[in-house]
Amino acid sequence: MSLTKLDQLYRQVILDEANHPRHHGVLADPTSQVTLRNPSCGDVLKLQLQLKDGKVADAAFSGSGCTISQASGSLMTDQIIGKTPAEVATMVETFSDLVINGSVPDEKVLGSASILKGVHQFPARIKCATLAWKAAAQALTEGEQHD
Repeated sequence: MSLTKLDQLYRQVILDEANHPRHHGVLADPTSQVTLRNPSCGDVLKLQLQLKDGKVADAAFSGSGCTISQASGSLMTDQIIGKTPAEVATMVETFSDLVINGSVPDEKVLGSASILKGVHQFPARIKCATLAWKAAAQALTEGEQHD
């Protein structure tokens, strides 16, 4: 597959995720939530998590933002469900390394979110891509807790 075809595939996946996001909305009974803003482009992302038995039982995000932030929120929420907070922390670190440093994607850790590796080529979009992941880390460590 030529680089052009790979670029087209990458763009199509990002557009599909942004236009048809998974886990977009609100949870009826979140145990933790956080709202983050990306002042550089105006993204606002609210992440809600439902923790049960030491794992993320459900996740939902809402807000508005660019295609990259919405696609990243969709991919991130899909990947963290069923994971422990420690596993999510590893995922956040791995994802940050992927888009900031251009590291080799670890699909065992990130799953389909590895497709966002291409963001590394666009430094202005890194904050957009990492917003949802930073929200996950904060929601699990310092987010507004609900009983």
